[in-house]
Amino acid sequence: MSKTVVTRFAPSPTGYLHIGGARTALFNWLFARHHGGEFRLRIEDTDRARSNPEASAAILRAMQWLGLGHDGEVVSQFERADRHAEVVHQMLATGHAYKCFSTQDEIAKFREDARASGKSTLFQSPWRDTAAADQPDAPFVIRLKAPRDGQTVIDDQVQGKVTFQNNQLDDMICLRSDATPTYMLAVVVDDHDMNVTHVIRGDDHLNNAARQTLVYQAMGWDLPVWAHIPLIHGPDGKKLSKRHGALGVEEYQAMGYPASAMRNYLARLGWSHGDDEFFSTKQAIEWFDLAGIGKSPSRFDFKKLDNLTGQHIAVTDDRELLEQLCEFLAATDRSDLTSEQKELMLRGMYCLKDRAKSFHQLIDKAEFILTTRPIQPDEKSAKLLDGVSRSILKQLTPLLQDVSWIRNALEEVATKVAEANDVKFGKLAGPLRAALAGRTACPSVFDMMLVIGRDETIARLNDAIGEA
Repeated sequence: MSKTVVTRFAPSPTGYLHIGGARTALFNWLFARHHGGEFRLRIEDTDRARSNPEASAAILRAMQWLGLGHDGEVVSQFERADRHAEVVHQMLATGHAYKCFSTQDEIAKFREDARASGKSTLFQSPWRDTAAADQPDAPFVIRLKAPRDGQTVIDDQVQGKVTFQNNQLDDMICLRSDATPTYMLAVVVDDHDMNVTHVIRGDDHLNNAARQTLVYQAMGWDLPVWAHIPLIHGPDGKKLSKRHGALGVEEYQAMGYPASAMRNYLARLGWSHGDDEFFSTKQAIEWFDLAGIGKSPSRFDFKKLDNLTGQHIAVTDDRELLEQLCEFLAATDRSDLTSEQKELMLRGMYCLKDRAKSFHQLIDKAEFILTTRPIQPDEKSAKLLDGVSRSILKQLTPLLQDVSWIRNALEEVATKVAEANDVKFGKLAGPLRAALAGRTACPSVFDMMLVIGRDETIARLNDAIGEA
């Protein structure tokens, strides 16, 4: 491509960052990074009644967590209102726009009469060709003078060629009677001024592309490359909504999904690279192109997300994973890990990562590290610490004083104690878990011993024995 690729993500600050919006941001980010271009962020806050700074802050937090860093300053659409009005007046001066003095009542009457006579309700202003000398001194809006015949063709990189009959496109309002610009006009001006080369967005904006194309043409500006991506549906094939589960990106962060797994999963929602399901962000940047985006809506599947999450946790460097875990704890208002806990987590990460599919599961498996003595076993574990079991533990504990603290040696001494009491090792493993972790769901007893060390292991066993 001869021009520098510039993409943008332009959310409205009216609430959280929707998972569909996050995927749109990701596609724009991947495409820009693939081409060594720029990814810009614009907050479309022209609707002052619905926009709020808290929502803007939430969007920025979600983008930061996903790792979708933007280039340049964040652009506020509202702050560019003067520039938008300037463009509208340029179109007015060149005859591509006109003042419309029709009132809301008159427009409603026009549509009512059109319905009654079976005609199109698309409003046709009687002021479209009125000379300036004949215009009244009254409130007005400025409308785009759209062509009444011919076609507007959108050459879309995802949807293909989409043709709109111009007689079905209205003379859209560009400047309201209070001199504020409309969203449809502002989007075009902002994209042009930000040098946006590719507009990648949801296919619910496809109809907007036709009307916005007319503004580009009226101003003599180069059109961007259009790419309208299908929306995300729930497992039932219906538009994704609250009934399908979490919608906001920060909800997924709170649910314990790593950002790398979310990027991987969102990239696969509607885009593919052969049969590849699991891939790194580096690979996604290398592979991403618009040709890989499908035309059909994708379906959100928590099982696939969980599966990918497990794979990402498994391959993440232990120290990096610990940093991500600490960020998760901070984001969910939990206590930070102590230096000692961090050291033990690093030592035990090899067994904590195994089959973990969220940070919640990782923390749950690490409970034997995070707990403090004396350990209070849960109801199920307490039943395993009966008199017979404690007697066996009492035999085992002194033998651990001098044994080499390696897995083979630990397994050997524990097996010998079990055999001496004419029980299988499984009969000993349960009470060991109860003594070391206070629960039955935890890593293997030997993994726990190796992680917490000899002194802590013996201390916990002595605590359990002392309860007899």
